[in-house]
Amino acid sequence: MTTPSLPYSFNTVKKINSVISIALALLSVFLYSCSSSPAAVTAPPPPTLPVAAIHTASVTTFQEYPASIEGTVNVEIRPQVSGSLDKVFVDEGALVSAGQPIFKINDQPYRAALNNALASLHAAEAAQGNAQLEIDKLTPLVENKVVSDYQLKTAKATYQIAKANIESAKANVSTAQINLGYTLIKAPVSGYIGRLLKKQGSLVSPQDVEALTQLSDVHDVHVYFSLGEKDFVSFKEQYAGETLKDKLKHLPSVALLLADNSEYAVKGKIDMIDGQFDKNTGAITVRASFPNAQGLLRSGNTGKIRLSLVHNDALIVPESATIEMQDKVFVFALADSNKVKKLPITIVGKNGTDYIVKDGVKVGDQIVLSGVDHLQEGTKIAPQKAADKVAKN
Repeated sequence: MTTPSLPYSFNTVKKINSVISIALALLSVFLYSCSSSPAAVTAPPPPTLPVAAIHTASVTTFQEYPASIEGTVNVEIRPQVSGSLDKVFVDEGALVSAGQPIFKINDQPYRAALNNALASLHAAEAAQGNAQLEIDKLTPLVENKVVSDYQLKTAKATYQIAKANIESAKANVSTAQINLGYTLIKAPVSGYIGRLLKKQGSLVSPQDVEALTQLSDVHDVHVYFSLGEKDFVSFKEQYAGETLKDKLKHLPSVALLLADNSEYAVKGKIDMIDGQFDKNTGAITVRASFPNAQGLLRSGNTGKIRLSLVHNDALIVPESATIEMQDKVFVFALADSNKVKKLPITIVGKNGTDYIVKDGVKVGDQIVLSGVDHLQEGTKIAPQKAADKVAKN
């Protein structure tokens, strides 16, 4: 009996069974993975950040303003008469005393003018004498009716003219004497001579654009600086006194910083506030006076005025605990459940690396001291008590 033939060979059936087995295995793995629950994601721990309580302290802050220095008296030395500059008695930078000769202008034309005025005076005096003699001669003749009184009246009029001529001649003599005196130019005040812009032999005149030199009295100096409107309002609020005059009496001494940032050895005192603001700059000028016995300061020097202000029981916040956003400064305070709250603060000054705060926080508030750049409102932290960086003095 013949065996019927199969449609597939034995090897082919074996391969099909292998494929089915692999497919079943992959299906099992897929079903197992689908039925398994995803692994739970562990939340990161809250960041550990240092916190400290806000306290008060008494601190002194400083504000600096650019300043210019001038002597108490700055005088331009100019000639009062024209002429040739005969002598220069001083050198540039010399210290002179009031009344000391500085320049000498050729005085010969002015001596001649004085002599001419004196001669005119003497002639007028002689004419007055002749007029008086004529009056003396005619008076008895008129009384005895020998001559007409008209001649006597004429003689008296001539006398009055001679008298007026004497007064005019005296005035001319005074003018000539004054002009002669102007040929010797003396120091009007004690101080230091500036640059000598005219040398011996130069022609000088009162109409000259440039002065002969400048003379500065710097035994005391005035230091001028300006306050903007906002600073001026703060300035008035910070110091005691009902009026500006009262406030000037209570102002503390001020320091002068020189061009090399060194502090001048002697303190000064603010003694003047201008009466109005400059319309162009929107600032008001303030003057402080400093003694200058050693002559270290000169007119034209520049520097900075440093104003000090004592803040009693001031709220202190470290600069590192703040963050600035949109022209406002914030701190992060510790709230319920160790979550942080962003608070805006108002800063009125700075002392080193600390801000002096007017409002926004209060004594006892716990604030984050560092790491605030990455914090957001409501972030939970692990507070770490830091050594008091905002401690009470």
